[in-house]
Amino acid sequence: MPESAGTWVAGVDGCKAGWIAVLRNLNDPAGITLKLFPRFSDLLSHIPILKIIAVDMPIGLPDLLGPDGRGAEKAARKHLGMRQSSVFSVPSRASVYEVDYWAACETSLKSSEPPRKVSKQCFYLFPKIREIDGLMSPSLEDRIYEVHPELAFWRLNGEREIDLPKKVKGRANPDGLDQRRDLLLTKGLPRELLDQKPPKGCGRDDLLDAAANSLIAERIHFGNATPFPQDYQRDGKGLRMAIWA
Repeated sequence: MPESAGTWVAGVDGCKAGWIAVLRNLNDPAGITLKLFPRFSDLLSHIPILKIIAVDMPIGLPDLLGPDGRGAEKAARKHLGMRQSSVFSVPSRASVYEVDYWAACETSLKSSEPPRKVSKQCFYLFPKIREIDGLMSPSLEDRIYEVHPELAFWRLNGEREIDLPKKVKGRANPDGLDQRRDLLLTKGLPRELLDQKPPKGCGRDDLLDAAANSLIAERIHFGNATPFPQDYQRDGKGLRMAIWA
C-alpha cells in the first residue's frame, strides 16, 4: 500500500489467520484496502500510522464479574434484539488467562457472582483477548477502541438491528451476509472491496465485520461515536470497559 498522506483508520476483526483489517484514508475515498495482519502488534507499527484502530475484541477485563457481567455487553445487547446472542459474556481476567477450558470455568466460578462458567465460544477467543490485553494500556486508548460488528451494523442501519443472522446453525447465511454487504454499499464502501475473496483463514463474515468496524473507526475519529455504556467503568489495569458505535 502506498505510504500516502492522510488520516488512516482501521476496522479490525479477529480470524483464524490473525487479524483482518479494512484500512481507509479518510482524506481519499480511493484510499481503502484489505490487509491481513498475523499479530495485533503489527497494526500498531503499521506505516502509514493508523490513527484509530476499531477492533472487535473485548478490551478491559474485570477482576470480579457481577450479576450483569461487563456493563459493555449489557448496554450493547439492549439495542440488538434478535442479534443480542452475538455479544458473548466476557469472564474475569484471571479466567481469560487460563489455557484449559475446564480450568477457565473453575476460575470463572470463583471470580463471578453469581458463579458462572465460560461459554465455549468465548473460550475460543481467549488467545486473541490475551494478545490485545498484553499490549493494551490507558496510553493507547486514543488509538485502540473496542467495537462490535452487530452494534456497528445497528448504528449504520439507522439504529435498527439487522433482520437476518450472519450464520444459521454454525454455517454462513448468504442472505444475512448480503444484507450487511448491501448496507455497507449505501455507506460508500466499494463493491470490489466487499465482494472480494477473503484471504485464506478468513471468512466473508470477517471481511464484512472489519468493513463495518472501519466505518465506526471513522465515526470515532470525527467524534460521532459513543461508548456503551456511557458511564463505563475501568478495570484493574485502568482500561475502559466500553463498546463504541
